Amino acid sequence: MSGTWSTTTAAVHGFQAKRGFAATGTVDEHTWDKLVSMTHVPTTDELANVTPKPAQPQPETTAWDLDERCMTGRVMCVSKTTRMLTWVVDGVPQYGFDVRFGSDELPTREGVFPVYHKQVDVISNLYHTPMPYSMFFSGGQAVHYSPDFVANGYNGASHGCVNVRDYDGIRWLFDQVRLGDKVVVYRS
Repeated sequence: MSGTWSTTTAAVHGFQAKRGFAATGTVDEHTWDKLVSMTHVPTTDELANVTPKPAQPQPETTAWDLDERCMTGRVMCVSKTTRMLTWVVDGVPQYGFDVRFGSDELPTREGVFPVYHKQVDVISNLYHTPMPYSMFFSGGQAVHYSPDFVANGYNGASHGCVNVRDYDGIRWLFDQVRLGDKVVVYRS
């Protein structure tokens, strides 16, 4: 490479360095995969730099079916029966999400857990899949956005995590959740 970098080479170099990759300035497969996992079609609000407001629960989700353990404090209440995650603050449901879980071979653990770590950009060490907006609650299990859930819906499963397919919603939730907030995973 000559003494000056092109703008693109400098941007790729910076992107790689920020993520702990070998900072070569050349787009290799690992760099491309990471870039693709972080990319989505922007919403109209994003193009206009408008902060989205959380969507209101749809009529079919207004009959909240919440475990009693979700009724105090700040809780991501996850029902395996209804396949819903409901963000609850002091017993008041704030926002609901469609979710999916692990398979029979790699189940999502049930119980009450604290959120012990949050990270925007995560690639699974075990499965090498993107886990954007991860909120870890039990071992390596986390609530996070899943491009696979968007693409395949319930014709798939996570590796034990709670997958969310609402990108704007998970970004909003990630900003609301604090370390130590509860995650309750249960069957009705």
